[in-house]
Amino acid sequence: MSSSDVLRIANCSGFYGDRLSAAREMVEDGPIDVLTGDYLAELTLMILYRDRLKDPAAGFARTFLRQLEEVLAACVARGIKIVVNAGGLNPAGLAARTQELAARLGVTARVAHVEGDDLLPRLPALQERGVELRHLDKGLPLAALDRPVVTANAYLGAWGIVEALRRGADVVVCPRVTDAALALGPAAWRFGWARDDWDRLAAGIVAGHILECGAQATGGNYAFFREVPGLARPGFPIAEMHADGTFVVTKHPGTGGLVSVGTVTAQLLYEIQGTRYLNPDVTTRFDSIRLAEDGSDRVRVSGVKGEPPPPTTKVCVNYLGGYRNTVTFVLAGLDVEEKARLAEETLWRLVGGRDRFAETSVQLVRSDRPDPGTNDAAFAYLHVTVKDPDAARVGRAFSNRAIEMALASYPGFFVTAPPADASPYGVYWPALVPSELVEHRVVIG
Repeated sequence: MSSSDVLRIANCSGFYGDRLSAAREMVEDGPIDVLTGDYLAELTLMILYRDRLKDPAAGFARTFLRQLEEVLAACVARGIKIVVNAGGLNPAGLAARTQELAARLGVTARVAHVEGDDLLPRLPALQERGVELRHLDKGLPLAALDRPVVTANAYLGAWGIVEALRRGADVVVCPRVTDAALALGPAAWRFGWARDDWDRLAAGIVAGHILECGAQATGGNYAFFREVPGLARPGFPIAEMHADGTFVVTKHPGTGGLVSVGTVTAQLLYEIQGTRYLNPDVTTRFDSIRLAEDGSDRVRVSGVKGEPPPPTTKVCVNYLGGYRNTVTFVLAGLDVEEKARLAEETLWRLVGGRDRFAETSVQLVRSDRPDPGTNDAAFAYLHVTVKDPDAARVGRAFSNRAIEMALASYPGFFVTAPPADASPYGVYWPALVPSELVEHRVVIG
């Protein structure tokens, strides 16, 4: 641990697939107290669901184990806590694999995991007691859905993390917690923040929100990217948190990227819909945040105000939408729109009509130029997508018909890929559930 009045919280992942070396870089390139990682987007849970279909012991972000192998020994030796949401749909499974890894490395590590987010087995009982899980955009109750629900995970807050750290965990494996909880939990634990210390809790949420997307806070995905040095390999962000809730956003010295009021502001506004940012632990007033340059690659954050949280927490429901397939025709030369019309009409005729499918989409992308100097500059693309609950209907029975057109359609016919089979797709259903019905459970290995 570093100085007792500052908690240095680092991030090493903004999504499942982020830079594998980031964990090692954050541990080796400078002092930190907590290493966090965010691996879960809404539809990442669908990816993990499909993993579990192949292997019931899967369902977590496997890349975390590769990162952990490089840093676990150093983290335990230096007292660096590790808090991640890589547990996904199977936090117990990842915790067990973490224990196995520690044993193989000869490292004594106390591993905890958090449970309580998985509402899938509870959906019938919740609906019976009047929890309708209405779609946040469409207003429909979940009972109106005629497709199979495959995941239903409530967004947990930070207090399970706090409890795990209080009980001595070196590694805390979380499921679907809020992204910001990964930073709020360690801060609330370290400084002893109370559950109703709204301003400090809100500051922890702001820190977590800035860190959660990794290098986005250090110049990645930044509109003014020309201002950012070393953007080919930006450093990941760090929040230097103080007990009063003020903190400084920075990165390790000598790394690429930029920490400025501009980059931090860009990340602060990411996915934000209004001045009140709702979390299960606190409502954060984003109109209270004050940013100020605090030296090179340092931005001080202060003034954060918080209010009591809403009575509900968000639920990420995913259901199987069915199956889909896409054929992309390449069109070149003159009369592109007429060629596209011919290709579309011919394809629908060959497959028995557009109405055979539950959903269709046709998009002509005009990337061609009037006087092209190369073949690529002459191409336009016609994307035809079909969706249906019947995999056979949108599988090779669809894509093979497109290939039959090769010598009997528009001049210069070709497609971007061979005929493919159908692939399943998931659909996200955002909803709310009363927070009182969601309970954190901490398991120490």
